[in-house]
Amino acid sequence: VQLQASGGGLVQAGGSLSLSCVASGRTFIDYNMAWFRQGPGQEREFVAMITWRTNTYYADSIKGRFTISRDNAKKTVYLQMRNLKHEDTAAYYCAARRGSISTYRSVNDYGYWGQGTQVTVSS
Repeated sequence: VQLQASGGGLVQAGGSLSLSCVASGRTFIDYNMAWFRQGPGQEREFVAMITWRTNTYYADSIKGRFTISRDNAKKTVYLQMRNLKHEDTAAYYCAARRGSISTYRSVNDYGYWGQGTQVTVSS
């Protein structure tokens, strides 16, 4: 599966932004989809994941502010971000995997990645 992320930009603290990730290739509905982010000088970290059954999981740092969702007909996964903080500044990456989700917070759990889309939150 190929992934194409978009929607990043510059936003003021407290603002909102919505990211999209469109998949092409294999059957999208079979895939568990996730968002990760990587800030300057930091390791890539887990943000959120939605399973093929639409169960959702979130990092504690963004819980209550971000929402992950998917539209299987459009082969798209979304990340709606609200009440953005300066520390949310990062390149955001979408990722995909099939199969068990016994582990899902590591970059090593995903075999497919999109290019990053930059989110910059001004304080």
